[in-house]
Amino acid sequence: MIKVGIVGGTGYTGVELLRLLAGHPDVEIEAITSRSEAGLAVDELYPNLRGHYPGLAFSEPDPERLAACDAVFFATPHGVAHALAGELLERGTRVIDLSADFRLKDAEEWARWYGQPHGAPALLEAAVYGLPEVNRDAIRQARLIAVPGCYPTAVQLGLLPLLEQRLIDPDHVIADCKSGVTGAGRGAKVGSLLAEASESMKAYGASGHRHLPEIRQGLGQAAGQPVGLTFVPHLTPMIRGIHATLYGRLTNDPGDLQALFEQRFADEPAVDVMPAGSHPETRSVKGTDICRLAVHRPGDGDTVVVLAVIDNLVKGASGQAIQNLNLMFGFDEMAGLQAPALMP
Repeated sequence: MIKVGIVGGTGYTGVELLRLLAGHPDVEIEAITSRSEAGLAVDELYPNLRGHYPGLAFSEPDPERLAACDAVFFATPHGVAHALAGELLERGTRVIDLSADFRLKDAEEWARWYGQPHGAPALLEAAVYGLPEVNRDAIRQARLIAVPGCYPTAVQLGLLPLLEQRLIDPDHVIADCKSGVTGAGRGAKVGSLLAEASESMKAYGASGHRHLPEIRQGLGQAAGQPVGLTFVPHLTPMIRGIHATLYGRLTNDPGDLQALFEQRFADEPAVDVMPAGSHPETRSVKGTDICRLAVHRPGDGDTVVVLAVIDNLVKGASGQAIQNLNLMFGFDEMAGLQAPALMP
């Protein structure tokens, strides 16, 4: 049994960590922090957790208490983990950061996209990008994990087999992605109101989104060269889910694309390659740590289309964070993550 802390427990990713860890056989929650809700019982804010965490209340961040944990999750806005991560690492606590603070390896590029100087550039070299399907061995040894973003998770998993095998033109890749409103966080915003988001869909960040450099970084590593990516996200009127439709132009005879994807992910417990001709639905992964993929080649032409769906709060955030925790501590990789999707 290990003890973990959660910094920033009142947002959607924080409560999702609590929901999933309630069923984890080897984890005990030692502390959960929130400056705004300090003293409030967890199940008062989130009644779905009644009976699972008796006596657990939000508290002010206390470095001493957090340092006593085996691992600490940061479910915080960008910039927060910069201030505390170094101190916790020095005291032997492992850090799993769900924010974007350590995803980009270039501190100057991070500053350009996030509008502030990077607060802990000395830690970037030690940070391991927490996509298990790529970095599983490094994750096992890591002290600091940068959990991938939701869009980057879906896009990278969908394109990895094609780029790794040099089957598509790396200069012209398109990611057309849709997200539910929880991707915008729990904070009150006009654009997330029911009357604003319901019965409508819109693109945003078409000229540049913060996840773009992260996706390019990962795809470039898979391809062994820079990748020219057009990435356009959309807001859709659903609570959870990401649907990524990915396009690449074939440059070589791909052979059996279905077999390629099935072989690439054959040993991946969090990736499900669906049968040929399938069209995965976001509801089929709701509440799960699974990415479902389908690959198509319309008219046997030179375009390949990959469909990828994930739950943005689970495989796109908290579930993937727990997947990393399990690898770091030698647990079953999917411990706490094995419940089927919620349908309808």
